[in-house]
Amino acid sequence: MFNPSRTDARTFFFETWRKYKAGSPLSPLEGMLLDILLAHPEYHRVLDAPERHLEQEYFPEQGETNPFLHLAMHLTIMEQDSIDQPPGIRRACGNLSAATQDAHQAQHAIMECLAEAIWQAQRNGTDIDGASYLQCIERAATRFPSRG
Repeated sequence: MFNPSRTDARTFFFETWRKYKAGSPLSPLEGMLLDILLAHPEYHRVLDAPERHLEQEYFPEQGETNPFLHLAMHLTIMEQDSIDQPPGIRRACGNLSAATQDAHQAQHAIMECLAEAIWQAQRNGTDIDGASYLQCIERAATRFPSRG
């Protein structure tokens, strides 16, 4: 199973950004990541300075958002949707995107569900509960007014 280190993952982000800026060809996964990077201009300064940010620590208790975690969660959600894993997530993501009428906003709502699912699994020493994760996404879709 593929299990990159923190440095490997961050290097992938930096290298994708470098290749994009140089006009170099991207792999399909890099192309998927690039869409996320372009949707987050607030992180471009980080991506432009790998020497400064490769080993940077981010502490939520100090009000810091870890841009790499945020970007990786987007990529995780896109990958889950593309392979429909856990089963049903493609439908749930589609329903939430339709409810928000904004795929990026929907991913941020899904991200909250993913973070909760990961936290629960770590807390309980179990695998992620796919059914609870999907239920969270489905509940998120009900928080948006019906359009139509």
